[in-house]
Amino acid sequence: MNFSTGKKAALLIFLILLIDQSLKFWIKTHMLMGQEYRIFGDWFIIHFTENNGMAFGMEFGGNAGKLILSMFRILAEGGICWYLVHLIKSKAHTGFVLSFALILAGALGNILDSAFYGLIFTESYYQVASLFPQNGYATFLHGRVVDMLYFPIIKGHYPSWIPFVGTDQFIFFRPVFNIADSSITVGVFIILFFQKKFFKAEKEKLVEQEG
Repeated sequence: MNFSTGKKAALLIFLILLIDQSLKFWIKTHMLMGQEYRIFGDWFIIHFTENNGMAFGMEFGGNAGKLILSMFRILAEGGICWYLVHLIKSKAHTGFVLSFALILAGALGNILDSAFYGLIFTESYYQVASLFPQNGYATFLHGRVVDMLYFPIIKGHYPSWIPFVGTDQFIFFRPVFNIADSSITVGVFIILFFQKKFFKAEKEKLVEQEG
């Protein structure tokens, strides 16, 4: 079956959202906050945590900042969606289109958490969360993003001669993240690494149209 670029982008977005949300639902309904499972020794761990802010556990300004961030995400996703449709209609390079599809899918995955998880889940601190309770743990747009992927591949301590952090513990990679974060990161890196190829194709297409 020959899929158009638009159908490929739509399928990719659907698959990313399905995997992201399925894993988050499983985490919320099977694990307590802070609980973890070691998948491959000490370097790949499923560690349940939640954050109020941006990707990779970063925070932003309390409840007011959370609302501002959620609204900004919605506006940004609208812009990304518009641009993705524009790329498809203009027959942009398939790799470029799919990269933006990855970014859009990741952004949508995290905004679903922020928008609805506070309404459809209970807290996860003292017992496993219940789905569709009478009262959730937060209001609309104030839910927390579920993170679970933790890769503390390298552990050690900074040398004592380094100012401010000398002898402090060093962990790479410290942030706990999710599938949506990964989708955004992969999409951005693909664009950065292959931008010459993508934009060369655009220039060649413009030359053909002008000729």
